Amino acid sequence: MKAKLTIAALMCGTMIAGFGGVSHAQDDKLTIGFAVAFSGWMEAYDSEATKMAQLWIEQTNAKGGLLGQQIEVKTADTKTDRVEGAKAGNAMIQEGADLLIYSADYDYGAPAALQAQKAGVVSVSLGAADPKAGILGVGPLSFSATTAGTLEGATSGEWGYAKKGLRKGYQLIDEAIEYNKSLCLGYEWAFTNAGGEVVGKDVFKNADATISSQVTRLANAVRDQGADHLMLCSTTPGAASAIRQIRAAGIDIPILNGTSMDGTYWISAVPDLKDFYVPVQALTVDDPRAEVNKLTAAYAAKYGAAPTTQYAYPIYAWLQLWAKAVETAGTTEGSAVVDVMNTYTDAPTIFGPRTFTDKVHIQTQIPLTITSYQDGKQTAVEEWRISAPIPDAVLYRLKAE
Repeated sequence: MKAKLTIAALMCGTMIAGFGGVSHAQDDKLTIGFAVAFSGWMEAYDSEATKMAQLWIEQTNAKGGLLGQQIEVKTADTKTDRVEGAKAGNAMIQEGADLLIYSADYDYGAPAALQAQKAGVVSVSLGAADPKAGILGVGPLSFSATTAGTLEGATSGEWGYAKKGLRKGYQLIDEAIEYNKSLCLGYEWAFTNAGGEVVGKDVFKNADATISSQVTRLANAVRDQGADHLMLCSTTPGAASAIRQIRAAGIDIPILNGTSMDGTYWISAVPDLKDFYVPVQALTVDDPRAEVNKLTAAYAAKYGAAPTTQYAYPIYAWLQLWAKAVETAGTTEGSAVVDVMNTYTDAPTIFGPRTFTDKVHIQTQIPLTITSYQDGKQTAVEEWRISAPIPDAVLYRLKAE
């Protein structure tokens, strides 16, 4: 384990309040630092996953900790700002972090992660779906706890072809963020590889109040080209508005989307929603796995309510594997831990298998649970794992769009 803070560093550094108040690094403790958004719009994406990580720390400490040491928490607010993110990451390193946890977005999280990389400390994003949130964009000591956006799209596309009998797709892509483009590229790769045809594409922006022109073109594709489903690559609130307008126009073909639309918090905007499908890593209500439901109950007992979406869960599985690697390596030293993690192929976790290599530190081929929406509920349909690895040209969006 690396050396902890000196007295001088403590005097010069800013005290960071953890979940249990101000705490100080000690020789008999390990430290996990959180450089995440406690304010700004990213707080909505970081909050529940941060709480889930804290629950894992509490449970681990109750079992005796890690390497025979208790884990303490340090936190710094990135304020959903890249410059503040770099400051927060540096503060956590100066506070002696053995592991840095950063925001669930590559663009806003990387500035903090780069501070850990420079210091030889392992870092992990709470849920960035961009594969650059790892080796390519930060360095070999950085990971993302979740799946690549391309995997979500690929899962929807391949499952739709194989199990729903979908053959002619139409894409509607929200240009607001890069995730949406990755989602649709993954879908197109898998769906066409399976034998399907994309008969048309259109774009819109999340903030558009109306997409009447896009809806008209979609209706024409259904009538004239036989489009039998829509791949909608978007996030709330724009996606909910788009679905409402599509259904109001009498277009009732199945709609596929990504994990970004997980949860039922938004469905009041689309009365009587049905034939809508998204892949997830976990359900917050009635997951098919008893162990996941037990974890959800523990989260609800600690925080007063269950998570609202699946985004809270992936960090828990990642921490399970990090802890296993730390125990195997006998140290939290970055390169030693990563060398162990890079050997994991379909390593078991509470949410299923996870794989890391010395080239990819995000999940690109794990099974996901397809969920459907009807009668105001989101329910599990079945688990699906794509049949082939995603090529680098698709994963990193190197092909022409």
